Amino acid sequence: MLARQRQAVILEEVRRTGAVRVSDLVVRLGVSDMTVRRDLDVLAARGLVEKVYGGATSVVGRSTDEPGFEAKSVRQLPEKEAIAAEAATLVRPGTAIGLSAGTTTWTLARFLDDIPDLTVVTNSIRVADVLQQSGRTDRTVVLTGGVRTPSDALVGPVAVQALRSLHLDVVFLGVHGMAERSGFTTPNLNESETDRALVDAAGRVVVVADHTKWGTVGISTIAALDEADVLVTDEGLPETARGVLGEQVGELVLAHVPGRGEEEFA
Repeated sequence: MLARQRQAVILEEVRRTGAVRVSDLVVRLGVSDMTVRRDLDVLAARGLVEKVYGGATSVVGRSTDEPGFEAKSVRQLPEKEAIAAEAATLVRPGTAIGLSAGTTTWTLARFLDDIPDLTVVTNSIRVADVLQQSGRTDRTVVLTGGVRTPSDALVGPVAVQALRSLHLDVVFLGVHGMAERSGFTTPNLNESETDRALVDAAGRVVVVADHTKWGTVGISTIAALDEADVLVTDEGLPETARGVLGEQVGELVLAHVPGRGEEEFA
């Protein structure tokens, strides 16, 4: 087994279980203790795992950590572009859709320019700006009120009240994390309530989240995995996660990222 293949197996196991032991990896991979430690050094140097005594753990912040919009907007750009392009194919002309706040939904907004006669409801100032800049005269953009979060979402009672009376054909939901037991989560309690209101207003729920969201858990659950009619993610999703999500969500869509290989494990 090549080094990059071993490292891919190790990383998948860390993301699935949260931690690995050197001794267990030696048995599973059939290599020496030193080889496993070198692989962990490589993964740790790239910020993919955190080395601890006797093994490694996942690199996950506190459940209430909420990165700002600018910080998140530069992460996994090729994946977000591929996911957005795939998700846009689910939008039909003349429908009413919802877009939650987030950098993936913000990317998706840029792929909606060619779809006519849309009504778009969002609690994201950034998303609303993108939609308004398109210049389409046959588009209605509804921005909820609310209190602004670090990720530029409008949340709280005003946003929730605005959403409770609406009926949307499809809602596209960006999330902070997704895990088997916790479902789709966020680090912001108020944002969770607002996103929940979006989900309740939806005839169909489409979650858009790149593969790095798997195994990340925020403090508050927005929805269970089986509440997603469709999950659009990317081909970097670990095999174990594919199995779990394939059984839970209505449809699992893996967007292809052009040029994506295994260079992160080289």
